[in-house]
Amino acid sequence: MTKRHATIRDVARVSGVSVATVSRVLNGLDVVAEATRDKILQAVEQLDYVPHSAARAMATRQTTTIGVLLPDLHGEFFSEVIRGVDIAARAAHYHLLLSHSHGDPEEAMAAIRAMRSRVDGMIVMAPTIEPGGLMTLVRQSKLPVVLLNTDFPSSGVPSSTSVMVDNVAGARMLTEHLIAQGYNRIAHISGPPGNRESQGRQSGYEAAINAAFGVGSTMIVAGDFSEAAGFAAGRAIVAGALRPDAVFAANDIMAIGCIDALHQAGFAVPADIAVVGFDDIPAARFITPALTTVRVHIAELGRIAAKRLIAQVLGDGNAADGDAMPQPEIVVRVSCGALSTRQGATYQQKNPVEGRVEL
Repeated sequence: MTKRHATIRDVARVSGVSVATVSRVLNGLDVVAEATRDKILQAVEQLDYVPHSAARAMATRQTTTIGVLLPDLHGEFFSEVIRGVDIAARAAHYHLLLSHSHGDPEEAMAAIRAMRSRVDGMIVMAPTIEPGGLMTLVRQSKLPVVLLNTDFPSSGVPSSTSVMVDNVAGARMLTEHLIAQGYNRIAHISGPPGNRESQGRQSGYEAAINAAFGVGSTMIVAGDFSEAAGFAAGRAIVAGALRPDAVFAANDIMAIGCIDALHQAGFAVPADIAVVGFDDIPAARFITPALTTVRVHIAELGRIAAKRLIAQVLGDGNAADGDAMPQPEIVVRVSCGALSTRQGATYQQKNPVEGRVEL
């Protein structure tokens, strides 16, 4: 027979007070005498009473929970975003409710419908989803929202509630770094079509290549931000007629897949082909060779988004002041050919290294 869970009425009966008095104690109000409070807390422990979060939310109109909608929950990028969100949430005594859309607008909208009665606000990252239905639903929920790496100019969400990485600037800086090292046949493995991060990184690459070598000098290989796509792109690159001397992958995961394909085909990185990435996921420094990349401070992206959202929820417009998103920066490691390997250089440094150098 299933054991019946204790209710707030049971706590009131055992402690000999009213339900309203128990409610005041459980909600942290200081209008109850200390002796009465102790008696109620003893009854709570004796009965193993767990307050009903949904009922409390209805009474207080607050859930102390924030919703986070991401394109995916798999991979180091999203793990770092969640870690940053969690840092800010725990500091403010908030919980997280996570969901993901798989890049599908219908799944994203279903997730928001499920969340909106359970959270005080939402962080939404939907870089491949058009704003119409999704943002209409977000506005209809009347909840505070922060857009994460999601730029919908016509969304009706103020720019102050959007936290963005400057993908164009980061990609242009990294491509210019390769050019400064003497590379003149630089291929780009793109992200998925229609993805705003992918579009920004390709735009930065194209701007740098066109400025240095003229329009028509770009080499684009299709990808989708997955390691398998990077591996397939690496295979295609070594099989192509015009082989690049450097590859800029639109994220680190594809760069890692590309390096694996190049190694399996007998090419040394960076002696034969340099490879660089974007994001600076934790694994970037530990692969062989260590990956030159653009650091976008992924955890900080999540932390600032959560802090801004909680400031909205609490109506504190000054809570997130001074927390501007750091600008992307180049982290120079071995894979771009600008540094010697620990075993000894098999190539020469071509130009002075720009950006943060890490071995």
